[in-house]
Amino acid sequence: MPKSKKVLAAVEDLFFVVKINDLARRAGLEVEFLKSEDDMLAQTEQQQPLMVIVDLNNNKIEPVGLIAKLKGAAGTKSVSVISFVSHVQAELKQQAQEAGANMVMARSAFSTNLPQIFKRHTGSL
Repeated sequence: MPKSKKVLAAVEDLFFVVKINDLARRAGLEVEFLKSEDDMLAQTEQQQPLMVIVDLNNNKIEPVGLIAKLKGAAGTKSVSVISFVSHVQAELKQQAQEAGANMVMARSAFSTNLPQIFKRHTGSL
């Protein structure tokens, strides 16, 4: 079975929405931005995306809880979870790592490294 070309994102910040959309399109990926934890959990299990991107500063969801649920469920634990956070929030970064995020980085590093992240997960771009 070919790898999914889908990326699911729990991201509200318009700067990151635009950047993720643009780079995903260039990588030949489809991105879906989901607004709730329930949607994210259901769609991740259903679609088995290439990766899930979680903005730890997204106040519409409980990001650390979402990561823990994704990594704790048999149907979603193998999906790669990439998250980003303000560089001053070391405690939140630690919580996301403990919840099982595959990668947690500062917002600036995420922005800079997004092309490499997509490339690593898709082999393209």
